[in-house]
Amino acid sequence: MKFDKPATANAIDRGLVIGRSIDRIDGPAKVTGTARYAYERNEVARNVAYGWIVGAAIATGRIVQIDTKAAAAAPGVVAIVTYMNAGKLGQAKPHASRMLAGPEVQHYDQAVALVVADTFEQARDAAKLVRVDYAPRKGRFDLAAEKGNAIKKDGEFGVADTASGDFAGAFSRAAVKLDETYTTPDHSHAMMEPHATIAAWSGDKLMLWTSNQMIAWAVRDTAETLLIPASSIQVSSPFIGGGFGAKLWIRSDAILAALGARAARRPVKVALSRPLIANNTVHRPATIQRVRIGARSDGRIDAIAHESWSGDLPGGKTEDATFVTRLLYAGEHRMTAQRLAVLDLPEGNAMRAPGEAPGSMALEVAMDELAEKLDIDPVRLRIINDVQYDPEKGLSRPFTSRKLVECLTVGAQRFGWDKRNRKPAQVRDGRWLVGMGMAAALRGNPVMDSAARVGVDAKGVVTVETDMTDIGTGSYTIIAQTAAETMGVPLAQVRVKLGDSTFPVSAGSGGQWGANSSTAGVYAACMTLRQTLAKKTGFDADEARFESGRIRVGNRSVTLAQAAGPDGVVVEDKVEFGDLQKRFAHASFGAHFVEVGVDAMTGETRVRRMAGVFAAGRILNPKSARNQVIGGMTMGVGAALMEELVVDKRHGYFVNHDLAEYQIPVHADIPSQDVMFLDELDDKSSPMKAKGVGELGICGAGAAVANAIYNATGIRVRDYPITLDKLLPGLRSLA
Repeated sequence: MKFDKPATANAIDRGLVIGRSIDRIDGPAKVTGTARYAYERNEVARNVAYGWIVGAAIATGRIVQIDTKAAAAAPGVVAIVTYMNAGKLGQAKPHASRMLAGPEVQHYDQAVALVVADTFEQARDAAKLVRVDYAPRKGRFDLAAEKGNAIKKDGEFGVADTASGDFAGAFSRAAVKLDETYTTPDHSHAMMEPHATIAAWSGDKLMLWTSNQMIAWAVRDTAETLLIPASSIQVSSPFIGGGFGAKLWIRSDAILAALGARAARRPVKVALSRPLIANNTVHRPATIQRVRIGARSDGRIDAIAHESWSGDLPGGKTEDATFVTRLLYAGEHRMTAQRLAVLDLPEGNAMRAPGEAPGSMALEVAMDELAEKLDIDPVRLRIINDVQYDPEKGLSRPFTSRKLVECLTVGAQRFGWDKRNRKPAQVRDGRWLVGMGMAAALRGNPVMDSAARVGVDAKGVVTVETDMTDIGTGSYTIIAQTAAETMGVPLAQVRVKLGDSTFPVSAGSGGQWGANSSTAGVYAACMTLRQTLAKKTGFDADEARFESGRIRVGNRSVTLAQAAGPDGVVVEDKVEFGDLQKRFAHASFGAHFVEVGVDAMTGETRVRRMAGVFAAGRILNPKSARNQVIGGMTMGVGAALMEELVVDKRHGYFVNHDLAEYQIPVHADIPSQDVMFLDELDDKSSPMKAKGVGELGICGAGAAVANAIYNATGIRVRDYPITLDKLLPGLRSLA
């Protein structure tokens, strides 16, 4: 199915199943423990051995010698893999980090060896006996120190620099100017399930049961790394315990499990220990962001510029922090720039809403500061500068739909924004200083071609197969809803199979494109199935109605089971997106409102309540969409108040590499979240008329917290996270 024209009325519009708050169909399996995750799938391979990864003890340099004799002689050890016996390995793109070090070491905890033994404990204990001698080099670990050496480099989702008009001139002439710098630290994904894989060889065929968000990419990366044909690899990942972008690409657990299984001549399972994950895998890179805004006295922005610096290994990419500024507000004279500093830290890569999440933490605080300079309400300032077209491209590229103003106004009313005291540090509740803050939310709405296989059997059961993954987002359910809606059957009559490379290639889970794209692919396959069944039964496909498990034309009807016949009918199709993404600006929008209390004596900050109003096209399942949004809002609180991978700038590694020291929000930190979705259909986004929503909730949430803290205390902190030590000096006069 080609999607190159706006969607018209279609089967999804009935809204009998789609758009309903339906419980997850995979929920019972998950709460009863019968949903097997990668490391738990012992039924798939017999005689499994266990692998333990040894990480590099230096951040950059060379391996001089690896002594594995003592480890090899330890009880139960069956194989040890290092670069010296692993054979030739390729470099899968877009990785900046190699999965196995040697002789060069790129970063701390890069895998230097895998010890394989009969039991987990034997592998772990023997790994301590591996002796590695290094020749370390002086590394680059400080983004601020390397900022001057940063180079121009395009990011994952856009070009490094954009410009229109005369920013410098317009900024110099502006009645009101803002010029501030904001910093965000490195972040860890901290998903519940660690990176884990079971690998098994059958001749030259490799089977990976792994935890991965993008199945087709996993096959590609494995083939490129092991230098074997992609046709020789099967990847299975039906259940994933969170990823947030860390599992978009294959990581060392999969590659080393495959190498270990080949060396041991038996299946091998590898799970990364929690302390290894932060330094061995990927993280959201730190940023330094300069925002300049020039406005008229009435609040209209004339000039806006956003520059961002981030770091990565050689060959890495920038964090696209300026993307949000390119689309969010008006301003005739514009400039954005991104620069990449080479750092010898672990690989920086995608984490939930890469670019927009840290970018909005700077831009949306800058807008709050501008509002104060102008003496204009922050909500009003954003409404004044709303724009219904791409502000960089002009009227030639309108938004497909943009209800930001509605999000702002409805959110302000629901939250009670009119009760906010605009003067900071005026509201107290006992020892607590109380304040309100807000921020706008924008996340791009990319789509990807996506395919599915759909069939009906002799019992009328509809089965969907696609390599789409479910990373806790509800993919099983919305795909089942799509098939049930399109085929006109009850949800209980649909079976969904996901996460296997033998299934048609889907969009996968990432970039906020997963739900919209994958359901569109399922819809395309279902429409082909409808045509096939109608033709098989002698009906006109354009006139046929699929409802209540039957195909009807006029007074004649047959059941799906009758139409399928004893052998059933199976078809395959895909949605292929045309140039609507280029002709129109695509994004999801929202508005965050937050109330905080700050202890006047200790600086402790507590979020009291949060509210968000969002416009993201058709909401396929409000219950699972809300789940995604409140998760993003919670991560925004973490980014604002506590999350930071602390860099040891002497030795080049993240010190707080476990969940004891890398702080994330828990239930007690998030007492109240109010979420509302506006009614919206986006006919230029997909046949589903939906948009991405999974990453929208994190965008702007951290800035809303920061702005609330300022309103409570009058202390402006531009260096995230806003920990109590950054508040205490300013609180002395308020205590």
